[in-house]
Amino acid sequence: MSTTVSAPAGTADATDVRVISHWIDGAERVSTSGRTAPVYNPATGAVSAHVALADQAEIDEAIASAQRGFEIWKDYSIAKRQTVLFAFRELLNARKGELARIITAEHGKVVSDAIGEILRGQEVVELATGFPHLIKGAYSENVSTGIDVYSLRQPLGVVGIISPFNFPAMVPMWFFPIAIAAGNAVVVKPSEKDPSASLWIAQLWKEAGLPDGVFTVLQGDKLAVDGLLTNPVVQSVSFVGSTPIAQYIYETASRNGKRVQALGGAKNHMLVLPDADLDLVADQAVNAGYGAAGERCMAISVVLAVEPVADELIAKIVERIGKLKIGNGAGVDGVEPDMGPLITGVHRDKVSSYVDIAEQDGATIVVDGRGFTVDGHEDGFFFGPTLIDEIPTTSRAYQEEIFGPVLEVVRIQTFQEGLDLINSGQFGNGTAIFTNDGGAARRFQNEVQVGMIGINVPIPVPVAYHSFGGWKASLFGDAKAYGVHGFDFFTREKAITSRWLDPATHGGINLGFPQNT
Repeated sequence: MSTTVSAPAGTADATDVRVISHWIDGAERVSTSGRTAPVYNPATGAVSAHVALADQAEIDEAIASAQRGFEIWKDYSIAKRQTVLFAFRELLNARKGELARIITAEHGKVVSDAIGEILRGQEVVELATGFPHLIKGAYSENVSTGIDVYSLRQPLGVVGIISPFNFPAMVPMWFFPIAIAAGNAVVVKPSEKDPSASLWIAQLWKEAGLPDGVFTVLQGDKLAVDGLLTNPVVQSVSFVGSTPIAQYIYETASRNGKRVQALGGAKNHMLVLPDADLDLVADQAVNAGYGAAGERCMAISVVLAVEPVADELIAKIVERIGKLKIGNGAGVDGVEPDMGPLITGVHRDKVSSYVDIAEQDGATIVVDGRGFTVDGHEDGFFFGPTLIDEIPTTSRAYQEEIFGPVLEVVRIQTFQEGLDLINSGQFGNGTAIFTNDGGAARRFQNEVQVGMIGINVPIPVPVAYHSFGGWKASLFGDAKAYGVHGFDFFTREKAITSRWLDPATHGGINLGFPQNT
């Protein structure tokens, strides 16, 4: 494995660190653009690498390479494609620890969280290994006299994946296993903040036997994004990130005639009814609010507490926050913390600004994570678990996605008030209800305007054979991610209407059948 994917937690000055390159034509491709961006170790605040930022020539080269790869891969038999997928699955399972350490070094999340995201992505790989059943066409015989109609499902061609920083392995794996299984070639544009995971995955695909060009990694910034959105060779774009960018990608790619999956932001609420088990609720609120430092679109951001439970629940959450260990996600002497740093100093300061807004708007800061430091890592991008009570629903800190370890509590009086608050928000990604009342849960699942719902489950990410995606401003485009939606998205159908004349009655070929005389 080349050093360009090793991601050490270096402390070198930015002038003498390595440059992370592209992956084109089945090999690392050193960039000649002259443009780079720093990659940090979030636990130390040090620059660990630079990542290349593609110029237009490199964008065009990557897409052209993918097109050549597609021309080869689309003609592979189903059996040969399946063999490659199984090989990739086995390699990933055996070496996931390597990938987890790379993720932790660049993203900052604890290693067990990184392993967790790889395993969730592996679910989609395993779904994709069963693709022959999921890309079958259909056949209708004798729809009219002597006429049959049947359908074929074929790959799109070159498809683009634009990945966010928070899940540098899992989110691309929501898309590329299905795209590749269906016969497409993939160009992945990773986040500039943690670009090495995709390169490691590219090397793994090569070891699994994937032809060169079928999996391409294009490092870059907005120029690379726009290249994928506008190049006529690219047939579809899949994206996960903030709502403004998701909307931009949807509008730009659609205007250029492409299929689009653009998953946007969230502000996920947990509705807690008075009959709920508050110890369970507190455990799950802490896990869902502070896990991965809150940098996930399915994090619980708001607890809607139906009175009289708020005071007791807040006390239980505070008790659990006090036991959390925050530190370098890689661990010290084999001991792993519960929560690592945020991805960059800029993002840490943005999260802090939302706590400032909440305080200015009259909320009570019960536990304050601002200014949090870790001994020996004073320059790291740490932000402590934060709990805010009585947040006004008019506050920007309530209405907007914070994307950090900040949990807000809104005290309400009724189930209906909570339901109305959730449904009035701009987002519709995930939500949860905690109750022992089956009737309340059933009404909630039927009436809430959200795409993914948990009942006594805080982060309702569907398993791979269902599909992931929200409603409203949380999803733009033609399909959700993975599951049946994924196979529909990455294939297109041909319908064939066929009539063959009977040679016995229309003077066709003599088939040599025995005849009675």
